[in-house]
Amino acid sequence: MTPIIGIQSITKNYGGEVLAVDDVSLDIRPGEFFALLGPSGCGKTTLLRMIAGFEVPSAGKILIDGQDMSNVPPNKRPVNMVFQSYAVFPHMTVADNVAYGLKMDGVSKSDAAGRVEEALGLVQLPGYGNRMPDQLSGGQRQRVALARALVKRPKVLLLDEPLSALDAKLREAMQLELRNLQATVGITFVMVTHDQDEALSMADRVAVMENGVVKQLAPPRDLYEYPSCRFVADFIGKMNLFQGKVTNSASGEITVGVDGIGDIRVPHDGAASGEIGIAIRPEKASVSAEKPEGADTVAIEGTIIQIAYHGDESHVFVKTDNGLTVSVTCPNRTRTIDDIANHGDRRWVSWNRGDTLVLAE
Repeated sequence: MTPIIGIQSITKNYGGEVLAVDDVSLDIRPGEFFALLGPSGCGKTTLLRMIAGFEVPSAGKILIDGQDMSNVPPNKRPVNMVFQSYAVFPHMTVADNVAYGLKMDGVSKSDAAGRVEEALGLVQLPGYGNRMPDQLSGGQRQRVALARALVKRPKVLLLDEPLSALDAKLREAMQLELRNLQATVGITFVMVTHDQDEALSMADRVAVMENGVVKQLAPPRDLYEYPSCRFVADFIGKMNLFQGKVTNSASGEITVGVDGIGDIRVPHDGAASGEIGIAIRPEKASVSAEKPEGADTVAIEGTIIQIAYHGDESHVFVKTDNGLTVSVTCPNRTRTIDDIANHGDRRWVSWNRGDTLVLAE
């Protein structure tokens, strides 16, 4: 499949001192919901702004629908952008806000009116055309910004932290609405976010960035279950990370010795030696009063030092006698948490060795 966006060895250097984007190459597919994910300062917004044409690459090139964008100004590119602040004009009605880009392009009023109504229908704001922005909620203003971007029928819609200004419940609802909207209009969405839940729940593929470099590009499930490095493992979701040393390497598995745990046999293809990281997701582990048995079970004993209640789940922290702390996520299936235990109780933490991740980097 020919990519709708081709990013080829893109670098952005500010004044020779700050390397914001470092030799990034990736392809974005037509009709894909693509997310650029990472912490503040990782280069994700700079990369998005280079796609939009608001920043000029120091090296490399960007192709959109096969055309080199090197000499194409922002207003001539087949993309539109929804900003973090929405940038809705406060002195214009909703309809005038949505029609603004069409007016700049010289579209007739009659044609523009039809397209504005169509765009407002897409974002579930039919009949809102005569309202002013100060009569709208935050979620509605965000939809107006989306309609204004979609009304020009771009090939690519760029979203810069589109949900960051919304409260938690509205943000969750808008995640679903955005995903459904993208499926309805069928165009490519490229979203920048620092929120891993947004990226995992909305995107078809996610590029995780750190220090201007893409550390891993994969579908959400692969990022979560098979992180390629320690940074991705730690950034995506919660993780217990341990440092160990390879004591044996056999066909299809290695044995890693970890202080405070002991030897763990871990499925692993390829050779490994020396110091190595291993990890286990907290929800893959369980807490029990009795030591679990089984050849494929990793079990360590310790003392509960904290239980953090989060409504639908509780986070249990167990400290081993060697000072190693392991967290376990326990779903709250009943209205009491007596089955978990209390602070100071001795308990076993266990998991299936096949759920252990090996992190060489």
